[in-house]
Amino acid sequence: MSVSCIILVGSANLFGNSIKLGKSVKRFKRGYPVSVKKLFNLNGKNAIITGGSRGLGLQIAKALGEMGASVFLIARKEEELELAQSDLRGNGIQVFTMAADLQDETVIKGVVNNALDKLSTIDILVNNAGATWGAPAEDYPHAAWHKLINLNINATFFLSQEVAKSSMIPRQYGKIINIASIAGLRGNNPQMQTIGYNTSKGALVNHTRALAAEWGKYNINVNAICPGFFPSKMTEGLLSTMKDTVISKTPLARIGGEEDLMGAAVFLASEASRHITGQYISVDGGSSIC
Repeated sequence: MSVSCIILVGSANLFGNSIKLGKSVKRFKRGYPVSVKKLFNLNGKNAIITGGSRGLGLQIAKALGEMGASVFLIARKEEELELAQSDLRGNGIQVFTMAADLQDETVIKGVVNNALDKLSTIDILVNNAGATWGAPAEDYPHAAWHKLINLNINATFFLSQEVAKSSMIPRQYGKIINIASIAGLRGNNPQMQTIGYNTSKGALVNHTRALAAEWGKYNINVNAICPGFFPSKMTEGLLSTMKDTVISKTPLARIGGEEDLMGAAVFLASEASRHITGQYISVDGGSSIC
């Protein structure tokens, strides 16, 4: 009885001693190419996280920092950044912060330059900053619509563009994670009335696909996470009136917790996801399948 082995040209040779990644070749001992622990290790990596002072952004910062990354947090309020910085440093994470309103396109270049001054390189970008607004579609304020599109979509693209041009493309490496939402995958319960939010998050999901298609040639992975309901400042109003309804329609019968986004964020920020791009992961207890 004989065993055949097929070696794919230009791909990983699991039983040889090398893996081709773009123009570089990483060599490992004969056998499995690299340990799973190494695939998830972020030691020496540098990450920007927008909206990183609280909520989901801070949860992601803790996750990436625990796995070894240095983090650069961006948020509007200096006092919230100081609290987040103290929290992260207390856990041994190297952290830098900058207060900035990313709705103002003119600040983006300065933000990236500041991050590069502190970090030298940017390996990971987490586009988490976002906003929502509730109103009936027929009466939706124009100012609210423009605010959501500006922050949830425009700022995400312009920051990604600047980070890519300044660090990722020249180095032929990068991980971009867009925090979308399951609200971008479907319509809403009529009670929610968040047409601007749903529209912007739906756009972000397809933006992720389109950008991944263009930037794959630069060895930049672009993926999205679509959270369901998590307790946060953004969702507290809806959850105060709809929490029981949300839970009843969620297969796992709960809302997201303080650790539930960590695994997905580390996966997409690490080499464990190096062959995944243009995809989204729903972290919602299964609510989007019902």
